[in-house]
Amino acid sequence: MAERFGGKYSPQGSRPQPMGAAPVAARPRGLWRANILFLTAFLFLFPAFGDDPQDMLMGLAAGGLIVLAAWLTREGLRAEAAYQARKIARRPAFPRKLAGAVLTGAALAVGGLIADHGLVIPALYALVSAALHLGTFGADPMADKGMEGIDAFQTGRVAHAVEEGEAHLRAMQDAILRAGDRALERRVDQFAAAARTMFRTIEADPGDLTAARKYMSVYLMGARDATVKFADHYAQTRDSSARTDYDSLLTDLETTFAQKTTAFLSNNRTDLDVEIAVLRDRLKLDH
Repeated sequence: MAERFGGKYSPQGSRPQPMGAAPVAARPRGLWRANILFLTAFLFLFPAFGDDPQDMLMGLAAGGLIVLAAWLTREGLRAEAAYQARKIARRPAFPRKLAGAVLTGAALAVGGLIADHGLVIPALYALVSAALHLGTFGADPMADKGMEGIDAFQTGRVAHAVEEGEAHLRAMQDAILRAGDRALERRVDQFAAAARTMFRTIEADPGDLTAARKYMSVYLMGARDATVKFADHYAQTRDSSARTDYDSLLTDLETTFAQKTTAFLSNNRTDLDVEIAVLRDRLKLDH
């Protein structure tokens, strides 16, 4: 059974995290390097305004390419972390880190042209900077994972279901930020960890995926909508009663979700349909 968030300095007192809990989220490594790449854009942007119009435009273009390269690289790192965290995953549809390397090379090539170094030197700048980018950040995953020797249609459905679930969790985590309560942010993170435990279970053994997707949709969409409404209300009123009710709702849903992690593998559709109906009613009442 899942437990409420607790810690030495938390309002709820000291309670241990549940054993075997899934990671709160896939944490990308090397984001600080991508942030530094953002800062290098200023090497082109600031000097551009002291140059003639042609060089100014080229400087702005080079700085813009660096910003776009840094953004793509950061998104590529996040996509790679999500890919590595899953047992079944599609390769990223667009190789963001590779595109970031190409754009970094293009930016340095433009910088070489601004310095009037001819064509050979800017081309060398482009090749070296792109190679350094790939050496620093690596390449994007280029192959699907966990789909070897398994029905491609079924595994594709699993991957799509998990992607939908992750989108609902991210929406919840974004919405709760508006409440301005760090304890609630951690509580939602714990809730997300329980949901990701089910994702990993479904990936390992899809079972009755149709029923699982139905339950996940009702569960996560309801939790997301409840979080959005609560965050907007709590940010304006700081209503302690609403906070308690929301925390209770999360606990109930988290507990039920944890208990049903293995139920999707049993093919007991009658009990599952009853649980879905009860869950719908509970979410309507709490809305």
